Amino acid sequence: MGHWIFNEEHEMFRQTIRKFVQKEVTPYVEQWEKNGEVPRLLFKRMAEMGYLGIKFPTEYGGSGLDLITEAVFIEELVKCGAGGVQATIGTHTGIAMTKLWKFGNHEQKKKYLLPGIEGEMISALGITEPGGGSDVASITTTARRDGDHYILNGSKTFITNGVNADVVIVAAKTKPEPKHKNISLFIVETGWEGFSVGKKLKKLGWRSSDTGELFFDNVRVPKENLLGIENEGFKYIMEDFQLERIIMAIVCVALADKALEDTIKYSKERIQFNKPLSEFQVLRHKMADMAIDIEKARNITYLALYKYMNGKDAVTEATMAKAYAAEMVNRVTDTAMQIHGGNGYMMEYPVQRYWRDARINAIGGGTTQIMNEVLAKRLGIYVKKHTSV
Repeated sequence: MGHWIFNEEHEMFRQTIRKFVQKEVTPYVEQWEKNGEVPRLLFKRMAEMGYLGIKFPTEYGGSGLDLITEAVFIEELVKCGAGGVQATIGTHTGIAMTKLWKFGNHEQKKKYLLPGIEGEMISALGITEPGGGSDVASITTTARRDGDHYILNGSKTFITNGVNADVVIVAAKTKPEPKHKNISLFIVETGWEGFSVGKKLKKLGWRSSDTGELFFDNVRVPKENLLGIENEGFKYIMEDFQLERIIMAIVCVALADKALEDTIKYSKERIQFNKPLSEFQVLRHKMADMAIDIEKARNITYLALYKYMNGKDAVTEATMAKAYAAEMVNRVTDTAMQIHGGNGYMMEYPVQRYWRDARINAIGGGTTQIMNEVLAKRLGIYVKKHTSV
């Protein structure tokens, strides 16, 4: 169904990207899932179509369009049926390059953002470590100043695009204390001496995205590759979480839409007890509940997107969207699998992939529990414990 947030141009773009996905993405999903990555050629093809620079300024090769247009792109890419494809492209455009755009200087944007938009350079974001995920302040990777360079040491894990990235935005501590004011971001080229990639990680879902471990052994990072201001990295990460969580909520809604669409189609074709599944009232009601659940998540998500795009404080709405949509897509894909019955458990049917791909959304970008804690503080529920005299 339509929504007030989209205008005619958005819907025209939707039809264009839908045709592109159906022709150049969907037919290859099964092979990319087996390969554990998407080919670089996909980046080049998307760059040729202008899809990697939708929201970025024309000065750096982008299209200078609004975030709603990018949301349309995300939704339609998700409909290819493989979350790993969207994760690969979305990490590049929506997370890593967004930080270059927002916090980088002119020279950094020319050197790294422009080739990223042209599909010549794949980017990743390196924050999560073996000992710290949601607790960003607990990272142990360090960057010590040494003349005109920083000496980078440490490791990262669960890094989307980590295996094939040419550039990684790395978070590292640039001084011991104080907490939250001692982290900086660096633009690190993966060809530099001391940088190495560990094993490609095997995952339950998002199998068509390459996810890896990264290691930094005395990597010399030129001082001009400091992104933004030294020791302001934690603030940059927190600021960007709003958009990242909105994007993840958009992904959840689109994936749930796809699962419901496939389930409705299957229910009309699958015959049991001499009639299609769609004629069983209990299953019809399950699908109606799925649609209601999706629509609630959609409206929270679009409200968050609209407020963020217009420069308003969207922390509460973005957090609600991420928390609700991430749990919603788990419910919807699980119900979709149930309605598919035994076929849903077979690898030949894509619904099993939707179910697997959905699960990460309640973990990545801040767990649901973290989201609820943020909301408790935003709503004034959280009260510090009283100390006894």
